[in-house]
Amino acid sequence: MKIHSVIAVSFFALQSAVAAPVVKLGVDVLLQSDSVYLSLVEGKRVGLITNQSGVDSALVPTVDRLARDSRVSLVRLFGPEHGIRGEVPAGEKVADDRDPQTGVRVVSLYGKDRKPSKAALEGVDILMFDIQDVGSRTYTYISTLGEAMRACAETQTPLVVLDRPNPLSGTHFEGPMIEDRFRSFIGWGPIPVTHGMTLGEAARFFNDQLKIGCTLHVVPMRGWKRSMIWDDTGLSWTITSPHIPSVTQAYLYATTGMVSATFQGVSDGVGSTMPFEVIGAEFIDASNLERTLQVLNLPGVRFQAIYYKPFYGSFKDKPLRGVRLRLTDPRAYRPIRTSIAILTTLQAMYPEKLVFKDERPVGIHWGNNELRRQLEAGLGSDAIIDSWRSGNIEFEAARQRALIYD
Repeated sequence: MKIHSVIAVSFFALQSAVAAPVVKLGVDVLLQSDSVYLSLVEGKRVGLITNQSGVDSALVPTVDRLARDSRVSLVRLFGPEHGIRGEVPAGEKVADDRDPQTGVRVVSLYGKDRKPSKAALEGVDILMFDIQDVGSRTYTYISTLGEAMRACAETQTPLVVLDRPNPLSGTHFEGPMIEDRFRSFIGWGPIPVTHGMTLGEAARFFNDQLKIGCTLHVVPMRGWKRSMIWDDTGLSWTITSPHIPSVTQAYLYATTGMVSATFQGVSDGVGSTMPFEVIGAEFIDASNLERTLQVLNLPGVRFQAIYYKPFYGSFKDKPLRGVRLRLTDPRAYRPIRTSIAILTTLQAMYPEKLVFKDERPVGIHWGNNELRRQLEAGLGSDAIIDSWRSGNIEFEAARQRALIYD
């Protein structure tokens, strides 16, 4: 009996040790008892931009921690796309409301306003931002951050960003830079499609490059390294939006989402049980596409022929055929290189069946309209990627001043 007890205790101790996160999040650093950052918010009337992904390492929502912390006064919440608790579908407007858990007033940042108004910031001494991002320019949380910075600069309200990991790592970035005429809420700042920065670093980059003039403070993580992907952090993934329930979707979002943003009639799996994990269309030969993509030996991914029928959305009840992306090495995986490989392959296989989306939607996703011309001209993946090189080199140099972590 004693031996069994010792074994049981040792087993659970080992489990606890294994489960302990390697990375301490910005919110954990801020609210620890000896925090040097607490003076930023202690005794202040705090506004908070957050949603269900803003949790500490124990999965306690930041909004709930602040609401019951006597050292701060949480007076206002601001809800990005999908709302403060993440229940609003993609693209739907978020209404002003009152948070049912805390009773704090919620101001929408995804309705008629995308930027906190002067009136909404009245009575707020300091604005905080705590949202988990997926590392892609087209995911709207980074745009919400940029607009918040502008509002804070205009009202002289300090902004505190509680930093979080970039799940794709902090070392790699891909894709074309965005032309000014295609700036939008899914392409807000002068960055590639994937940018290799945390949101704290992105805020520093925007402040520097765009001369926003925001009084910015970043509460950094402890233990995060640039080489880390999400799997290295020891943290649990919390759903960031309705179709990103796991870190698998976070890794794949920038691949399949960019394919479906380019061609009409091509599904990225939204509306099925595999959001952002698949590429499919009614006209695709699944086995042929699988074979063709497999021989490319793209790093970190394999392809599996698949047949599926979405049960909601624009492809509801349509029989689709295509491939499912199976990550074999997320560290080696390159989302945009894979996206371009899929696009060039589809264009070569189905030139008569593929229809490009209109200029504006393609342009705001990719940052320019060169991609359509390149695909129609039959350019290969390497040539398309090479066309971004000078912009990426300039970005790499410009972002150095904003980086926080080794």
